[in-house]
Order: sequence, then C-alpha cells, then structure tokens
Amino acid sequence: MSATQKTNGSPYGLHRVIEPEGVLPQPALKVDNSFDPIWDNEILLDVDTLNVDSASFTQIKKEAEGNTEKIGEIICRIVSERGKLHNPVTGSGGMFMGRIIETGEKLSDRNLQEGDYLVSLVSLSLTPLVINEIREIKPDIDQVVIDGRAVLFESGIYAKMPDDLPPTLALAVLDVCGAPAQTARLVQEGDTVVILGATGKSGMLCAYEAKKKTGAGGRIIGFGHTPSKCDKLEELGLCDAIVKVDAENAPECFRTVSDITGGSMADVVINCVNIPDTEMASILMCREGGTVYFFSMATSFTKAALGAEGVGKDVNMIIGNGYVKGHAEQALNILRESRPLRELYETLYV
Repeated sequence: MSATQKTNGSPYGLHRVIEPEGVLPQPALKVDNSFDPIWDNEILLDVDTLNVDSASFTQIKKEAEGNTEKIGEIICRIVSERGKLHNPVTGSGGMFMGRIIETGEKLSDRNLQEGDYLVSLVSLSLTPLVINEIREIKPDIDQVVIDGRAVLFESGIYAKMPDDLPPTLALAVLDVCGAPAQTARLVQEGDTVVILGATGKSGMLCAYEAKKKTGAGGRIIGFGHTPSKCDKLEELGLCDAIVKVDAENAPECFRTVSDITGGSMADVVINCVNIPDTEMASILMCREGGTVYFFSMATSFTKAALGAEGVGKDVNMIIGNGYVKGHAEQALNILRESRPLRELYETLYV
C-alpha cells in the first residue's frame, strides 16, 4: 500500500469531479482519472475487460458503421475526454472486471486483498478509467478486452468473481443483474407479463424469473426481432408466446398483445431493448393500473411520461435501477439453476 494516499475523500467520489463543480461523478462531464496516488477510500484495479452497456455499444457500433477499429477509437476518445466511459449520446457506460492492485487505508475492513478478482456493479459512466491499450473488441457480446486501470469509490458496489463460472460469462450476467431481481419484485402469481427484448441477455434472465413468479396461472409473452434468437428463446420454454414485432411500432405491439390477451393486456411490461423509441409500445401494452419497468438505458423518460399522459394511460412506470440488494447472487443463481440457460449463455459469452 502506498504511503502517500490522499485523505478525506468523499465516499461518493466527489473528490474526483473536475467539471462541473457540485455534481456527482455520474452526471459529471469530466472526472480525474489519475491514480498515483489513490485516495484512502478507493480501490485501485488492473482492468482486463469492459462490458459496455448494450444501448451504449449499439450506438457506438452504429456511429462506427460496424468497423471494430473505429469502435475502439470512439471508446478511447470518450475516456480521454471524460476520464470515464460515459457515452455522451446514451448517458450510459457498462461495467468492468479486474484485479485489485491497492486498497485505501479506510477500506482495510472489507476483507479485500491484492489480487482479488472483482466485477464492478456500478456504471462505467461514473468510474474513473484509463485505457492503455485495447486488445480485442467483441462486438457480438458488447465486451472489450483492454489493458487499463480504474478505481472504485467507498460507496461503490462490487462482486468477487465466482469460482464456478467462467469470468466473461459472470461479467455478462452481472452487467444486467438488476433486471431479473427487479422482475422478481414486480411480478405476482398469475400475472400476464410482456418482455420487450426477451431474446437478449437481460430479457432471458427476466423471462426465467417471471416464469418462476407467475406460476401455472400466469403468462409470459416475449418480444424478439431476430428469428434465430426467437427460435433459441422458444427452445428454453420460458415464454408462453413469442412474437416477432418491431418494438418501435407501438400500434402493432398493442394489437398483438390485445389479440393474445383478449383485450385484457399485460399486468407487467418489462422493457429490455437497446434501442430508443420503444416507450409507447411498452405503455400501450400495459393494462390500466399495471406496471411498466424500463430497464433499457435507451429509454427517454420524457417520452414515457408525456406519452402516457398523451394517451390517457394510468400506469406505474419504474426506472431501471441497476441495484437491488442481493441482485448479483440472484442473477448468478439463475445460471446455476437452469442448465439450458447456462449452456446457451456459454455459447455466447465464453
């Protein structure tokens, strides 16, 4: 441990904010990503992999026109300008995994030691980060292999890498662990649940939890866009109906769910897509007094709020808080419980 650690740092990382003054690290435009020395309430890590938020990676990939070299350039540019991977278009980041280099003196009671392999459970959009080199870009799974460093603040949450799952698989699942945990909270026995983006990483985990909670009297309707992914979802047996409808087409989504439910619509709608303009589809598919959970970081909450008002729909709308107590272990347990899901995820992320 360095003898020159800085002292009296904010538990929320305010000491790292460069501009503007008076804001927390997440909304800040620029943070200090210098690590020599660190503060005595931080954890310094050697970072080997970034799991970029799906909405952010989709936007970057589109801007780069699919060129992996340009994807890397855009990521490095963002980090150089902001001191963190905070996408200026989507406002989101992702998470990382890496090994501890040094812990602050104030954190000595956390049972952490040099070499521990951690997965961050806070967004890269607030995490001071340095990228020395991009070694590989995996556009199909939104992961970037790097040589870099990052710090976690005193308030930052993390998980130690589990021994029974491959690291890249654990990282992928932990990136979205808030979604299935929130699903388990929101869904009740007998509910009709619609999942937008049900064929994606978070969507399948949500479908698994929703199936458990609804029981025999419930119904899970999964929306997907790619036929091959819809076929894989069908093989898992997690959905009672799988439909291939564009989530940006709100009237078509409404008609589809109305036909399936006989006009009663969904009790809970879970939005896991990684593209914008799906707010109204989510709202229209929900019954009066039902709940819409926007896990997607591509969501415009202005569009959602004003759109619901515009169509006179009284629904409960929940922001996709990525943190739920116990969410990391809950998500990892899904892979331990479901052999088919684990095998599918291993084909994608290992």
